[in-house]
Amino acid sequence: MTLLLMLEFFEDNGISPGENLGPKMQTLEALIKKRINGVIAILRDIEKSQTKPTVAMMESLFKEAEPKKKPLILEKNAVGKKEEIQFRERQNPNKEF
Repeated sequence: MTLLLMLEFFEDNGISPGENLGPKMQTLEALIKKRINGVIAILRDIEKSQTKPTVAMMESLFKEAEPKKKPLILEKNAVGKKEEIQFRERQNPNKEF
């Protein structure tokens, strides 16, 4: 059964075991490259028309949904007050302690 299927495959594609496959392999390779390039073009079109707009819509939704960042209140900031110095180094010219 499998041998019969193999023979049918060779007959359908015009390939014989005694024949040189040089030019036919080159034409098959060119055909495969054309098909691959066609698939790549289709995928790029899908990317441009379907994937990227969807990503852009999702990003815009999340940008609008982000809450505005407010600074955390950790300490009360005194704008007009100067900090008082609690400890000051002695200004002793003799350098005695």
